[in-house]
Amino acid sequence: MRRLSIAAGLFAMVAAVAAPALAQDYDADTTYGNLELQAGFTPDPALVTLQAGGTIDASTRFNTCQGFIAQSPDVRLVWSGSSKGGSPIKISVVSNADTTLVVNAPDGSWHCDDDSGEDSNPSLTLTPQNGRYEIWVGTYSSGETKNSVLSVSEVTSF
Repeated sequence: MRRLSIAAGLFAMVAAVAAPALAQDYDADTTYGNLELQAGFTPDPALVTLQAGGTIDASTRFNTCQGFIAQSPDVRLVWSGSSKGGSPIKISVVSNADTTLVVNAPDGSWHCDDDSGEDSNPSLTLTPQNGRYEIWVGTYSSGETKNSVLSVSEVTSF
């Protein structure tokens, strides 16, 4: 009987480890750190070098999103203050690879982009809200990672 309960416990642990993650964990620690910015920040743009990609198909999580992203956010932006002159926040990516962008805004809304930036890079222009933005940068192949640079700006986008 004891052997059976040990075996059942081991099976449960293996199954838990092997089970795929089904949702983005916006409260998880970020992979590439946090940006704390306020309206009028300098230097503008704020840049973060990262590896885009992951194993979660964003299109199965969010109907309008594309690419494969990680479970934990790549970067968390904590925004405060009004933008100078009412400027929007521009979140964009530059990469030699075809990347995608998924952002969870402070109000809980989700935003996605694939090719709106220069050279078909992803770019989002958002009305600034005080609070946390969780940011994921994806690629088009599961598990594939690509060198990328994330930009947050009030004045420019890639």
